[in-house]
Amino acid sequence: MQYKALALDLDGTLTNSNKEVSDTNKQAIHDAIREDTKIILASGRPEIGIIPVAEELDLFRLGGYILSYNGGKIVECKSGRVIRSASIPADCYPMICDACREYGITVVSYDADGIITENTDCEYLEKEERCCSCKARKVDNLLDELKEPVIKFLAMGKHEDLIPLKDYLNETLGDQINAFFSEPFFLEITAKGIEKASSLDLLNRMLGITSDELIACGDGYNDISMLRYAGMGVVMDNASDEIKQYGDYIAPSNDCDGVAHVIHRFISA
Repeated sequence: MQYKALALDLDGTLTNSNKEVSDTNKQAIHDAIREDTKIILASGRPEIGIIPVAEELDLFRLGGYILSYNGGKIVECKSGRVIRSASIPADCYPMICDACREYGITVVSYDADGIITENTDCEYLEKEERCCSCKARKVDNLLDELKEPVIKFLAMGKHEDLIPLKDYLNETLGDQINAFFSEPFFLEITAKGIEKASSLDLLNRMLGITSDELIACGDGYNDISMLRYAGMGVVMDNASDEIKQYGDYIAPSNDCDGVAHVIHRFISA
């Protein structure tokens, strides 16, 4: 099979434990681009958290795509063209914010400057700040700060505390939103039908690429849909056994240049 596109999760996949892209992975991605492979950075991060990685890989010059917010937004790097921007219905915002307060859960959203939240003391917030390479801004009322359409809310806390919130949101707003885990401590809230596979399918159809011609690499719960969708679903060795069952191939870990291994084995051998 000649693979024409490569979708890469970032955290735990392309980036190592220090949230860095190794020189080996960078070179391999450039090798793949020379083979005319489309590079798609597919992450739960907001766009502002993916842009520095795309810049580091020189995708704004060489070409590539940013699939942010778990597929809520797709941008073509070279042109800046927005291919998809799917926001949560505005009438859901108060219910989501109120539910998080009721369940005692910290929730964040995003604006042009980065992360915004009512609670900057949450122990899990630092993980999102590291992913986005910015500090969260504390606000008095999150709802009042939402000036632009919201593509994603992120609720964070202990897994056992997030489960009832997830169930409540899906029961009450399930016809308009998706609430799903990306990590045990991160509950993603997006518009209905938004996840990585549906956005990759939209992009692939635009590019004239079939799912069989796509390799998807990931390590987390929010990668399952694209691992199942892709012709070759690659799971990193650092993923849990639960995620590994969805892989057609298990690659070396994110700290052992697993992405470069995949490219050299399946694309630029």
